[in-house]
Amino acid sequence: MEQPSKPDLHGVIVIDKPRGPTSMSMVNLVRRKCSKVKTGHAGTLDPLATGVLVLGVGKMTKRLGQMMDTPKRYTTVIDLSATTAGHDSESPREEIAVDVPPTCEEMQAAVATFSGEIMQAPPIFSAVKVNGHRAYAVARKGKEVKLEPRKATVHSIAVVQYEWPLVTIDIACAKGFYVRSLARDLGKKLCTGGYCTEIRRTEVGKFTLALAQQLEHLPEFLTQDDLLSPDQVSDLLG
Repeated sequence: MEQPSKPDLHGVIVIDKPRGPTSMSMVNLVRRKCSKVKTGHAGTLDPLATGVLVLGVGKMTKRLGQMMDTPKRYTTVIDLSATTAGHDSESPREEIAVDVPPTCEEMQAAVATFSGEIMQAPPIFSAVKVNGHRAYAVARKGKEVKLEPRKATVHSIAVVQYEWPLVTIDIACAKGFYVRSLARDLGKKLCTGGYCTEIRRTEVGKFTLALAQQLEHLPEFLTQDDLLSPDQVSDLLG
């Protein structure tokens, strides 16, 4: 199909990002499908994470900051039998010997301590800047990275399922919370390992999985009908 001339597109498209691609690769894909109309995202998802990725097109890119500031919701599966450098399955496992696994009651009590305002250090493999450089770029060169804890807000957190060594946790949080850091810190609290085997974002404000489109179902070129209109976006943002 011949690429149409640059259309006058303005709106939001919610993608259910699959495991593997970066958030920027999804932006570039949608930009191509919008015939190079300006496109951006409202908050990065790690390559190994899946779920809600909100993309603004045209004039809606000006509201991406507002979308980023909305609460987020995640479901994560944490393996407590090992650690990894990046607190996810991208890095090699380092087995941790645990003689007596935590009980369900101990798990519930430990997870509950992460509710409210907490102090949390970002993962070393993150986009946080250290002396003008991204932390992940420094860490991948084998250099030591030290990131200071900062305030993070957790609106609610709950154990969904627990069967040693895996625990599934549901988290509603504000911007700036790192799910991978939760895995690390929960392991420290329980004297176990802790890394995320799965991270799925289920909500960005009122942009939910119910509104999300699958990549394989997207047409070759997007039209205004494929986007949430500016009025619909305004309603969702309240």
